[in-house]
Amino acid sequence: MAEIRLLLVDDHPVVRRGLRGYLELEPDFAVVGEAGDGEEALKAIDDLAPDVVLLDLKMPGLDGQGVLERLGGGSRAADCPRILVLTSATDAERVPAAMAAGAAGFVYKDIDPDALANAIRTVHAGQMLLSPVAMRGLMSGNGNAASTPSLTPRESQVLGLIAKGQTNRQIARALGVSEKTVKTHVTNLLRRIDAADRTQAALWAVRHGIG
Repeated sequence: MAEIRLLLVDDHPVVRRGLRGYLELEPDFAVVGEAGDGEEALKAIDDLAPDVVLLDLKMPGLDGQGVLERLGGGSRAADCPRILVLTSATDAERVPAAMAAGAAGFVYKDIDPDALANAIRTVHAGQMLLSPVAMRGLMSGNGNAASTPSLTPRESQVLGLIAKGQTNRQIARALGVSEKTVKTHVTNLLRRIDAADRTQAALWAVRHGIG
């Protein structure tokens, strides 16, 4: 079983120690490093090449949002780790900005340990994940629902599979169509929802309950 390399980013040493103590009990996890602020996090990402970063938002100096923005899109870039925001439940209003900046998931520090382990595995597998409270925070920033573009049933299917992290080839296999047909659907739906790439499309899907 391949290990998932983890970087813990939080300005409280006690929190990092607690996370490390639990996560290192999981056979498929390896905690490769820790960071206490945003600048340390960016250096550790470069030096250690983690697969998943557990990132707090509230930190002195460069905060978690700043880290996401400095990464140039966080989880969007092929050479960047997947970013799972792990922060205080009082930060619900920061969900839209964090997800737009490239976070792959958003959960809170009161999460059950087993649920956290599963969240890490989910984002590592290429999927997006939001806790129910974070989902409400994201939905509250949707704007006027009347302006939401309508999708065809097939486009909705394709978008739902994109939100689950599936490639065009996997989507084609799941729907029993050609990969060329899937590419056409993806191009059309990106234009329809005004998304620049698949990550923005997945975020749109999460906001609108698709997937």
